[in-house]
Amino acid sequence: MQAQQKMKVEVWSDIMCPFCYIGKRHYEAALEQFAHKDDIELVWKSFQLDPSTEEDAGDKANVYAYLAERKGFSLAESEKMHAQVAQMAQQAGLDYDFDHTYMTNSFKAHRLIQLAKTKGLGDAAEEALFKAYFTEGKNVSDTETISSIALSIGLDAGAVALALSEDQYAAAVTQDVLEAQQIGVQGVPFFVFDRKYAISGAQPVPAFAQTLEQAHQEWSSKQQATVLQVQQGPSCDIDGNCD
Repeated sequence: MQAQQKMKVEVWSDIMCPFCYIGKRHYEAALEQFAHKDDIELVWKSFQLDPSTEEDAGDKANVYAYLAERKGFSLAESEKMHAQVAQMAQQAGLDYDFDHTYMTNSFKAHRLIQLAKTKGLGDAAEEALFKAYFTEGKNVSDTETISSIALSIGLDAGAVALALSEDQYAAAVTQDVLEAQQIGVQGVPFFVFDRKYAISGAQPVPAFAQTLEQAHQEWSSKQQATVLQVQQGPSCDIDGNCD
């Protein structure tokens, strides 16, 4: 059996989760300083924080009002909490504009991510959708907006239309969500390293660096080819040559 060539880091995430974008930046910072970063394959997995959110949320599209209603906070408390998150994002080099963030359902966006993954563009899709939602105030359930984002990262318009209308990519989203339940994901972001170690939440860069190092060291030891001491005798090779 051929040895696995790259160590997988899987990330369950929702593009409407503020800590997922921050966690992405923290992971990227750790990976950038990791000596064996070329050995790593990043795999994005879909997760919906609130599948019940409507695409056209109306007054609830305001994130301050949404959180206040969902958690039983006052509007002032919600605004204060979002300000703290925005400050945390700024420390990670991100610009969050919660005043213009449009709260909506993320399922269509996850369909796009699933399509992008099949083309090796999963990370590009995540980045573009995060930016659209948190910085640019775009409605990421709007078909025209999603199509524009898809084209900007190099996806074909026809493939995007199929991804938003056919069941294949919707089923892939659902499968990721079910898998998250099976491995006990309680919240996102949730990073899984080689199916052995996990980091929950937007933890500091050193936590990612340490886990990358530990997981890779163990993964690497399993990739070492077995070296046999061979005594040669009469034999036939794979080309049918016998001597």
